[in-house]
Parts: sequence; structure tokens; C-alpha cells
Amino acid sequence: MDYATFASVLTVVAFLTFLGIVFWAYSRGRRADFDAAARLPFVLPDEAGEQPAAGEKQQ
Repeated sequence: MDYATFASVLTVVAFLTFLGIVFWAYSRGRRADFDAAARLPFVLPDEAGEQPAAGEKQQ
């Protein structure tokens, strides 16, 4: 197998991996998870149910 064939095979594998990630990201089953992740910047710390990090003061 010469370099050109290896590079072509690697390109096809990378493209198929990219398509798999795109289909996974836009599948209906992932929508709820991504919607929840999209709202995370707007959630107040007390609503998130998180404890303050070590060394962080509570207000």
C-alpha cells in the first residue's frame, strides 16, 4: 500500500467518523440532553443543586 492509497483510506475513515458524529448530535434522542446543556449558563447556582467548590465562599 503506497502513501496515496493510505491517505485516501484515512480521508474516507475520517469523513465517515465526521458523518457519524453529525448524525449522533442531531438525532432526536439527544435533543433533550442538548436543550438542558444549552440552558446551563442561565441556571442560578442554587437551582443547579451544586455545592460550592473547595475554597469558594457561600453568599
